[in-house]
This record gives sequence, structure tokens and C-alpha cells, in this order.
Amino acid sequence: MEKDIEKAGQRAEKLRKLINYHRILYHSFGAPEISDQALDSLKNELQELENKFPGLIKKTSPTQTVGAKPLESFPKARHEIRMLSFNDAFSEKEMADWKERLKNFLKVSFEDFEYYCELKIDGLAIELIYENGVLKHGSTRGNGWVGEDVTQNLLTVKDIPQKIEALGSWPVPKKLTVRGEVFLTKKEFERINKDLLSGKEKLYANPRNLAAGSLRQLDPSITASRKLSSFQYDIVEGLPKNLKTHEDRHKVLVSFGFNVNPHNRKKTGLPEVFKFRDFWAKHREELEYEIDGMVVIVNNSHIFDQGGVVGKAPRGAVAYKFSPSEATTILKDIKIQVGRTGNLTPVAVLEPVELTGITIQRATLHNFDQIKKLDLKIGDTVMISRAGDVIPQITGVLKELRSGKEKSFVIPKKCPIDGSKVVNQGMVWRCSNKNCGARNRRALSHFVSKSAFDIEGLGGKILDRFLEEGLISNPADIFLLKEPEIASLERFGKKSAANIIGEIQRKKKISLERFIYSLGILHVGEETARTVAGAISGRKPRVSDLAGILSKWSFEKLQTLPDIGPKVAESIFDWFHDKKNLELLTELEKAGIKLTTDNLQQTTKGKLSGKTFVFTGEMEKMTRDEAKEKVRQLGAEVSESVSQKTSYIVFGENPGSKLNKANKLGVKTLSEKEFLSLVS
Repeated sequence: MEKDIEKAGQRAEKLRKLINYHRILYHSFGAPEISDQALDSLKNELQELENKFPGLIKKTSPTQTVGAKPLESFPKARHEIRMLSFNDAFSEKEMADWKERLKNFLKVSFEDFEYYCELKIDGLAIELIYENGVLKHGSTRGNGWVGEDVTQNLLTVKDIPQKIEALGSWPVPKKLTVRGEVFLTKKEFERINKDLLSGKEKLYANPRNLAAGSLRQLDPSITASRKLSSFQYDIVEGLPKNLKTHEDRHKVLVSFGFNVNPHNRKKTGLPEVFKFRDFWAKHREELEYEIDGMVVIVNNSHIFDQGGVVGKAPRGAVAYKFSPSEATTILKDIKIQVGRTGNLTPVAVLEPVELTGITIQRATLHNFDQIKKLDLKIGDTVMISRAGDVIPQITGVLKELRSGKEKSFVIPKKCPIDGSKVVNQGMVWRCSNKNCGARNRRALSHFVSKSAFDIEGLGGKILDRFLEEGLISNPADIFLLKEPEIASLERFGKKSAANIIGEIQRKKKISLERFIYSLGILHVGEETARTVAGAISGRKPRVSDLAGILSKWSFEKLQTLPDIGPKVAESIFDWFHDKKNLELLTELEKAGIKLTTDNLQQTTKGKLSGKTFVFTGEMEKMTRDEAKEKVRQLGAEVSESVSQKTSYIVFGENPGSKLNKANKLGVKTLSEKEFLSLVS
């Protein structure tokens, strides 16, 4: 426990330093080096550590403080009432947890609250102070207590009234303090960046950064030329006494002529909040400005005030953000996938992280040069991005968070599929065995075949495509495929991706004999797989149990099973003593594969008891599987190979070499018609 606390403390301290560094760039200079989503991800990790180990909390922690120190180039402006920030929530569960914490703190028994939902503008927080209806002071949030006086620049913003009048029933107070947000529309952002480009000046990454830079211009005429916009959303001083809700505050703002976002809405209970949030997650691109979620506030002002403040945020409000397209997580490992043509592709294995509503556990690294370019090490904290529906990729490494225990990645000298030498061909590393990729493809094709997992729609060209794109390299990868990964590929859509994923999920439950057959063990066909399964079926094993069971069986014990000779026994023995194969079994179990033994029946007594059948060729009246099941029901055994123990060989159209061997050994042969007569 002490080691855990010490490790968490070291991690928390590194996070604080890194977050504070990026907060200064973000809040004070509007020139961040990482996205605000990546910064949110770091803050969330720090918050989780402090929640788990409360002794780590410091007053100066980013979880307890707001914004950043104001710039020296502007006069300081003190806030009489602290400008707070909001804690973040990214999922319905986190929202439900927030609601329960608030209910417990307030000691209330009712089920839910009434909320007021405001679109969360991706801009810069400001405070406006009016005296006798005239704008006298305007400032940025700064560190919450002290901001920058940018009054002259705010006077150039068209959405901020320089003078207010009572347009409704509420009189204008002597002093009125209003909070709001300054932002740039998408159209204005594009116009300004275009002008900067023509003048060969540095471009801004997003509207928020440009808005911050525009508001902090020392020359107000430059600010005026940038055409900033603003919404106002709260009154913190000069509020009429008879107001009961946050919604009422908005009505007062409107009556004074302030620009209030028309899309804000009152909602009863979290289910309504979720619907509202989902609507704007789908329609946010239709807005003229950027939003990154919504602020959800307990509408009842008395209840909200009772909640008070915890750290830097009010208890009665939360920033319910859209699922991020970028986040930070830990690089757990780098695995190698081998494509159909033998090319080796590195794939990042990640601590699970949610991006755009999808849990991400893998990301493409494209090639080994990318690992070198990013200076990636296993154990690193990395930034991962998923724009639109494309396959996630690592965009950067936060080296400041390294503990010294990270491991460098070494390009393998041998192919992970067949052990052949790996050769460098420009930017591509490839297995020197030209048949390697094809061999892996055949193994995967066998795994999904009708007699194995029977995954429809995952053969041929589709399997080849997934191999080429680095989505799969071994059977376990098939069950880790995600719908967005497939949908992002050319000529694939959401519908076809959903169909493939649905089919894969349906086939996670499989009979023991089909599973053993799917592994592609040399010389082990359907009947041998059934024989092995029958010998262990009473145990009702899990996938991972197979290794423990079959690795304990000696070469001699395997040969005591019906229809298993030295060659087959050796193949089974070798397969279950191969480390890579045992790792595959573990991965398949983690992927959710469940084994059943329902289809395994003990041989019954019947008119064919003691007889052994072999089938070859194509049958017309029934399938080969149906024929096998029929003789089993009549007490017979089924074998895959012809020997002197074989009683009958049943042949259909295009029989194989088994028929020739049967004739040489004098085994009785049956046509399909003769067979049907025998079993009728």
C-alpha cells in the first residue's frame, strides 16, 4: 500500500507540473502545445489519483485552482466574487455519480433535480461590471481571483452592450456584475487565418486560441478588426431578490439587452439532459461557433447555493462534455502484426480510453519509423487521436511524465508468425519467407470457416483487407475489432461494419470440438477434434483450461484415444507445448470466447455399434456432417483416416485418395445410395 501511495504521489507531482505548464500556455497566451481535450484527460487522471489518495491533494493543485496567472502586459483586475470553473463529466455514468454525490451532500431524498442546460462555448471567460447602466470594467478570469483588465478591447465586441436599459420589469441596479464568454465564429476564424497566411504570419490552431489572442491585443483596433462575439450567461452582483431559478437570471439578462444563447434549455431529470446533449452532439457542426459540451446547472437557486463550492468548482453544476476525439493514456505494449504479403506492422496496445464514444485499446503506428520519430517507449503516457471515424493513432508522447521504468522498443529479428529472418526493405520490414503472409492468411481463413467459428462475411477479400490494414494478425484480434475501425475503411460503411461486428459477437460461444478444430493443429481434422473434445468434455473447460489439461497429457496417453496415431499425437503434443499457442488461448479467453460441450454425446448402442465409418467426396441427399451424425446415432464411430480398423468408407462425388487406400486395404465401400439404404 505504501508503495502504491508513493508511486501515485510521484505521478501526481509530475501531472501537476505538466498541467500547470500547459494551463499557462492555454489561458494566458492562447498558444497551447497540446489540445484542450488532451489537457482535460491529464486533469481527469490527476483528479482520479487525488480521489483515490486524498492525502495527495494540495491547495495549489490544478484540481483546486482556476485558470492561470494574469499577464503582466495588462493592468490587474480583482474579482470581488471568485470566478470559478467546472468539474468535467464525459459519460452518463459520471453524470449520475455527480447527481448522487450532490444528493448525499444536500441530504435530499427526491430522485432527481430540475436542470438548466447551457451550450458550453469554446471561448474565453470574461467578467463585465456596469455602474449605473454603463460598462466600466471588463476583465478575463485569470486565476479566478485576479484577471487582466481588457476593458478597452471588450468595448469593441458588438455583442457586449456598452450601456444597458431596463427593457422589462427589472430596474437596472447601481452596480451589475455579469459573467460571459468571448469567442470567434468559425467563419471569422477562417477569414482571419486566411489573412494571416497571406501575410506569412503564424496561423492559429482553433477559434478559441485566436479569440484569446485577439482579446489580449495591446492595440484595441486589432481586437476590433477580429470581430469577436460574446454570450452572457450569469449575474453575480446586482441580482433582483425575487429570482428563484437560474433560468430567471437568463430572463433578466435578456431584459437588459444582453446576448444570451437562444439554445439554452430547462430540463427535468438526467434522462432529458442526456437527450439534449445527444441532440447537440449530432448537430454541433450546424452552429456558427464551436461547442465542446454543455454546462448543466441545478436550476433551483436555493439548492444550488446550498451546494456551495468544492475546490475550484460549484457542487451544483458540471461541464458535461462531448466524448473527446483526443485523450491521453498509457502505452502498455507494441505488438507486431503480419500482413498477407509478410509485411510487419507495429500496433500500439493501450490502457482502455474512450474517444468519440468508443473504448479504444489499440492504435495504428503505421511503421517502425513512426516509433522512432515519436521516440515511443513502452510505458509512456501518449496522446491518442481519433478524428471522425478513422482508426485511432498516437499523435505525441508526454516525456515529462516518464518515470524511468519505460522500455525502448526493439524491432524483432525474427518473424512472430514463422520465426523466419526479418529483412528491411526501405520503410517496410518484411518476413523473408515469401509464404509467411499467405500461411497466416490461411490459418485465419480456417479459423473463421464453416466447420470452425463459422463467421459469415469474414472470408476472402475482407480478411485480406483487415490483414493489410493491420486490424488483425491472429485469431484473437478478430474478436477485438471495433465497428468504427471497419467503417473508416474505403468501401466499407457503418451498416456493413455493424453486420460484421454483430456476426463476430454472435459467434463468441462455440462447441469444444469446433474450437479445437479451429486452432488449425496439424493433422487434426473435425473427427479428431471431436475425439479430443470427447475425452475432456466432462470437465466443462474454459479456453485457458485447455492448455493445462492437454499439456499434461503425455504422447503415449494421446495415442490411447480412438483414431489417434503417433503422427497426430505428436502434433497435438507439440501444439499445446508451444508458448505462442498458449498465449493465443489466453488472448481468446480475454476476448470473450466461451466453450460449450452440449453437442458432445456419448456413443449410443444401435445396429451399427462397433463399426467405424470414413466419408469422402460430396454427397447429394445430405451433408457430410448430417451423415456423420446419423451413424453416431446408430452407435458407430467416425474416423478421418482409413485403416484396417475401418468398417466402411462412404464415397460421394469427387472422392479423394481415401477411396484408393480403402480399396487397397480391402475396406468395404458404400455409395451414397447404399449408405442411405444401410442407415434407413
